[in-house]
Amino acid sequence: MITLGKTKSVCPICMKVLTAKKCIGEDGIYLVKECDIHGKFQILIWEGTAAEYLSWGRENLSAETPVNPKIKEKSCPDNCGLCEEHERKGCCMILEVTKRCNMHCPVCFASAGECLENGDLSIDEIEKQYDFLMDHGGPFNIQLSGGEPTMREDLPEIIHMGREKGFTFFQLNTNGIRLAQEAGYARKLKKAGLNTVFLQFDGVTDDVYQTLRGRSMMELKEKAVLNCSEAELGIALVPVIAPGVNDMQVGDILKFAMDHMPFVRGVHFQPISYFGRCSQQRPQAPITIPKMLKLIEEQTDGLMKSEDFAGGGAENPYCSFHASYLKKGERELKLLEKKSGRGCCCTTSDDSRQFVENQWSYSTKKFDDDEMTQTDALDEFLIRVHNETFAVSGMIFQDAWNLDLERLKRCYICEVDSDYGMVPFCAYNLTNSKGIYLYRK
Repeated sequence: MITLGKTKSVCPICMKVLTAKKCIGEDGIYLVKECDIHGKFQILIWEGTAAEYLSWGRENLSAETPVNPKIKEKSCPDNCGLCEEHERKGCCMILEVTKRCNMHCPVCFASAGECLENGDLSIDEIEKQYDFLMDHGGPFNIQLSGGEPTMREDLPEIIHMGREKGFTFFQLNTNGIRLAQEAGYARKLKKAGLNTVFLQFDGVTDDVYQTLRGRSMMELKEKAVLNCSEAELGIALVPVIAPGVNDMQVGDILKFAMDHMPFVRGVHFQPISYFGRCSQQRPQAPITIPKMLKLIEEQTDGLMKSEDFAGGGAENPYCSFHASYLKKGERELKLLEKKSGRGCCCTTSDDSRQFVENQWSYSTKKFDDDEMTQTDALDEFLIRVHNETFAVSGMIFQDAWNLDLERLKRCYICEVDSDYGMVPFCAYNLTNSKGIYLYRK
């Protein structure tokens, strides 16, 4: 096999750090590594030619040094918080406010739902974590997660406290059950300062939810979208895409999202990663970026094309894809200019943080027609354009099989941990072939 480059990875069985090569194989680009105990591993990471793989990448961008890095003894990936060698200072911080959950999904990166009592982070500890983030480069975008964060009765107070600390963007990662079932709950969260709901949305039929979530949920998802829309909350639909389960519903998910604009701001695909609790077997050909873009193009009948998309700039380009469109009519989209500095192609953590805040939020500013100035008229036009933009993006998370430490060094999505500090998402949730975590207790 012809070698395109070298990196480091881990053995998926013992998690020992290994030298790895990126090689040209029969179906695309492979990550090849060998453990002296557990043997050789060859993992498909890109379907397509070497030229296509290389063109997706970007020139090496200048690195950012994390603010007050907590970890001095560098040992990637198992001792991070962040360290001085990390190349991003952070953008989105995942704050897990509870280990409790009202579900026990067959697929869950956090293995949530095992803890029924005493699983909440104390208010004092949450305040300490807010302060820690501000001292280490904040304000960041805050993703309130778990478990299921809506299990906490004091979630509005947690959001309000974060606003008081100076954080400007709050996203709720949720299965949507409480948002669907409790009248007025979405409005309560909006009033507290919530910007966006990142709604678990794996498909448009109940058989998909039975497989990935263990129960029928489509009616609940539709009700959650309705209640969040009435509260004027921005919504991002977040599907975990698993081969043979819902990869045939990519187009249907996108259609549902566009039909529920402007409050649904877009779709953020997450091809399944094989860490945490995962009932799905890792296939020989997992869903790669080219595969995901092919599904999008084919299932939208070319409304969205593979060539519309670009890789990340602030993060490693092989971690993500993104395109932004302006909706024109029922089934017409105009691609917004694809260039560095837009969307996932932002070149700094701060640029990316601002883009995420703008794109996933719905603008609720209103104007009085009788008193509107020329400036107001321009602002209203820009707001209407903003609310008619539609983002399609995705994140290819890494597991122990395809982990690339060069990618990990540019990660700007971090889990906040009281012991370690800020840990890159893919490291924090990394598990070996037996499901044993590297970080999680």
